Amino acid sequence: MTLHLAVALDGAGWHPAAWRESAADLFSARYWAGLVAEAERGLLDFVTIEDSLGLQSTLPDGPDERTDRVRGRFDAVLLAARLAPLTTRIGLVPTATTTHTEPFHVALGIATLDHVSGGRAGWRVQISARASEARLVGRREFPPLDSVKSDDPHVLDLFAEAADSVEVARRLWDSWEDDAEIRDVATGRFIDRDKLHYADFAGRFFSVKGPSITPRPPQGQPVVTALAHARLPYEFAAASADVVYVTPHSAEEAGAIVEEVRGLSGEVKIFADLLVFLGDGAARRKGRLDELDELSSDAATFTGTAVELADVLLEWRRAGIQGFRLRPGAVPYDLEQITRGLTAELRRRGAFRSGYEATTLRGLLGLARPASRYAEAS
Repeated sequence: MTLHLAVALDGAGWHPAAWRESAADLFSARYWAGLVAEAERGLLDFVTIEDSLGLQSTLPDGPDERTDRVRGRFDAVLLAARLAPLTTRIGLVPTATTTHTEPFHVALGIATLDHVSGGRAGWRVQISARASEARLVGRREFPPLDSVKSDDPHVLDLFAEAADSVEVARRLWDSWEDDAEIRDVATGRFIDRDKLHYADFAGRFFSVKGPSITPRPPQGQPVVTALAHARLPYEFAAASADVVYVTPHSAEEAGAIVEEVRGLSGEVKIFADLLVFLGDGAARRKGRLDELDELSSDAATFTGTAVELADVLLEWRRAGIQGFRLRPGAVPYDLEQITRGLTAELRRRGAFRSGYEATTLRGLLGLARPASRYAEAS
């Protein structure tokens, strides 16, 4: 069985000191185009692009005033749309928050990305629980994050809101039937109005009539993904996402997480996140970065060779993990070790593709293209 491989792109890499060893301009389209081109050269399934409403910070809530770390980033959805014409097969999965944003606008952005990429769009759904980020928008007041527990009603509401956002987006993506655009010059009709449908969503957080202003995406439904560390986000991902990223620290823990998620959904694809430093000198390189700044990570950190990482990935696959989202410690070096060294080693073991077998992200992930729910109803 072929492993699914993705990379998570963020600034100069996931080590906070990575920027000190890079001369690249992180705020240029050329830089990001180079990273995604390298990922596609390695035949990876997709890349994710990190984003958030607030500046990066080491504090749980609010800016930390540090100037020795990367601060600032591009809007992930807009960046993905810029990169789409420069690629041909790799999936593009930007992060977009469901908090403080209207699902109508997010749905249109992801649908547009799917059109301009020819069916390679996804969405990494993210909530925004910080009081400091709520103040940036000014519509709601949130309690300080460090005073909120995981089972706090505030957190429960944020995940409920996220579930509603995804449902609204999915209804809007379906609101145009595939053949709604007819371009009948003889009768002067551009669309078949009977094949446009109201979303008619009314919930606690949103009331959205629809239909979308963007025709149905090429994939029908772009791929929805979510990062999850515990029961509540597992439940959200199981109900709303196509792919969930989990963060085990061992094969045993991976097996336990798979069992828990599978108890909630038999359909969601389970990817494990790993932060990686690869190559013969990986430990020395990571140590040099650690001397400059402290690394902390929710995901397990792997340091070693591509052969050793392949051993880990295949062991975790036996525990039920279907794919991996690798976070390069520093780019471009660790990204190239993934796309050139790791993929070659996995291919040698018969565990990775030798060419792209589909033109859409759903196709690469083995997900069927769903029919519009409204077309089925009519």
